[in-house]
Amino acid sequence: MRQPDSAVLPGMTRKTKFAGQSRESGADLLRSRVVGKSKRNSPKPDSNRAQRLAERRAEQASRGVTRPFEGVAAECDLVALREFVPSATATLRTAPGFAAKRPVTLATVLPGAVAALVRAAAEPVGFVAAQVQFQSENPAADLATAIAWTQLSEPGESLNSAADAELAAEPLTEVLDPAAPLDLTVHQDFNWWVPEGVQPDPQVAATIEQANQAIMPSDRLALDADAIGAAWWVDAGEKAHLRWVRPEDEDALMLALARLHAAGGLHLGEGSRFAGSFRTHGLLVPVFDLDREQHATEWVKPATEFGARLNEALASDAPMTPEERRSRDGLRSRQVTLR
Repeated sequence: MRQPDSAVLPGMTRKTKFAGQSRESGADLLRSRVVGKSKRNSPKPDSNRAQRLAERRAEQASRGVTRPFEGVAAECDLVALREFVPSATATLRTAPGFAAKRPVTLATVLPGAVAALVRAAAEPVGFVAAQVQFQSENPAADLATAIAWTQLSEPGESLNSAADAELAAEPLTEVLDPAAPLDLTVHQDFNWWVPEGVQPDPQVAATIEQANQAIMPSDRLALDADAIGAAWWVDAGEKAHLRWVRPEDEDALMLALARLHAAGGLHLGEGSRFAGSFRTHGLLVPVFDLDREQHATEWVKPATEFGARLNEALASDAPMTPEERRSRDGLRSRQVTLR
């Protein structure tokens, strides 16, 4: 795919380039190249600030956490947005003690795969990204830093990475309201990169069109309010998938899945097949292959029924049967670790 030329998106004062990619993910389109970071966040190599930033990067790398978003109500959705949701946004509710002077929107990915930007407008809005080009071993600290940066920076500026912000890292729960779920808007394109009412120039329009062509239709299943975790549907082309990010202990969840498998209940009904699971950010994510002829809304009832079976299996303290042990061994062999 031909790389589009550099383009300046409305609301940004610096140029951002994009590189082409396959159709696997619209978000991946933006990860291959990042330029146009704010010069005020670019320390000279021999400066004291550069040394402090390097020391902080090393410190953050040594503090890698297994489950970075634990303790936040939006944990499962934050993991989903970071790992596989192509295009979605949510206005963040900051912590009561956090002094916010402008609203902040969480996005799956921003132009140039930057960590944050402040959109220039009559009322500037901060944007922070879940999927970024550069990150430390603690994505929760990166997100907290990016949110804080949006409150201190000027409209039109962008932050290449959280490590470039000369800010003391705060716990995410002191920046983001830990009790607030995400009020998500799922997009089927990247047109929201351009402020409403603004006509993009041809270069910008071509860049967005290229990203839109790579995106896969996605949606979050609208399960009951008491449903656990975050279940996301995606149409990947030949088949659709359901990825259900779950907050339970990984071993306990694997045991429950094994019990269901041994009992013949590890499915979402006709047109579905359990494909396996992956581990990421300390959570286990079961994945189902689905008939792509059925839309996300048609999987709500089967997913609700499966959730009830899974909760029952999680509550069981019965000793494992030989069949359940064999099922667990088989399921573990089909498990992938992302990070």
